[in-house]
Amino acid sequence: MLKIPVLAGPTASGKTALSLELAQRYPLEVISADAMMVYRQLDVGTAKPTRLERGEVPHHLIDIADPNTDFSVTEWVVAAEGAIAEVVERGRIPLVVGGTGFYIRALSQGLPSAPPSDANAMQRLEVELKKQGLDSMIAELGAVSPSDAERTQRNPRRVLRALEILRGTGRAPATFEPRAPRFSFEKFVLLPDKALLETRIAARTSAMLSGGLLEEARGLLKAFSRDGRRATSFQAIGYKQALDHLLGVPDDAGVVQHISLEETERRISLATRQYAKRQATWFAREPDAQIFRTLPEIKSALETALRAWC
Repeated sequence: MLKIPVLAGPTASGKTALSLELAQRYPLEVISADAMMVYRQLDVGTAKPTRLERGEVPHHLIDIADPNTDFSVTEWVVAAEGAIAEVVERGRIPLVVGGTGFYIRALSQGLPSAPPSDANAMQRLEVELKKQGLDSMIAELGAVSPSDAERTQRNPRRVLRALEILRGTGRAPATFEPRAPRFSFEKFVLLPDKALLETRIAARTSAMLSGGLLEEARGLLKAFSRDGRRATSFQAIGYKQALDHLLGVPDDAGVVQHISLEETERRISLATRQYAKRQATWFAREPDAQIFRTLPEIKSALETALRAWC
């Protein structure tokens, strides 16, 4: 079997638009590799392809979980492998598209063989996270296994899961041998110029706020927040800052401070730039990946790979 093509890169780099363009010429179906697009009702803030776009080009692994549930990398890999097999069986081309490097790494190199998660242990870790903060938890993990700390990409759920494994077994997650992946992959990574990416991020942030991000966050909070606890998915960039704007943020004295819309936009843009920088660092080190700096270059390389399928 031919290698499954993967189109990866930082947020706002142009992956979605390129995949839709390629689908006009090749019999593609997109396998989304985005940790936030799996959640229903997180639409504006995740920049999901529109329903019209998904109607024209089949997409998989979008809107498959509720925002108040946790969706693990293991669940995603199993679902992705199943979707890829179905697409290939239909005689079409599965194109994996996304910016969640942790997902793509696990899909292409195999899931670790760590023990399953324990709900009680995770609940205790969540309480600890609220008291100590994310940086403290990452520092504990990084002191033992810097590679595992980097792999979490500051995702709270992944940090807690890694610590659960570390504390429960005495071994870092990276020491557990992965199982063999089901498919082979050819990875194409788009790493645009920093200035261009920052311009695109600023434009996307503005478009999200004018396109209903605050209303979407308000609706999610009403529907899925229980007993003062926000779902893990609400920590996604954009939603966290939107909720801070809607609810206010307590200062050191416990007085709730209002965050202006202008400041909210600045915070979202900054957090997105920081995340894009972490993504770029991750993908620059991605094993067996071909790195491209411009859309025309990566488009040409992808088309060569896609023609081999036809």
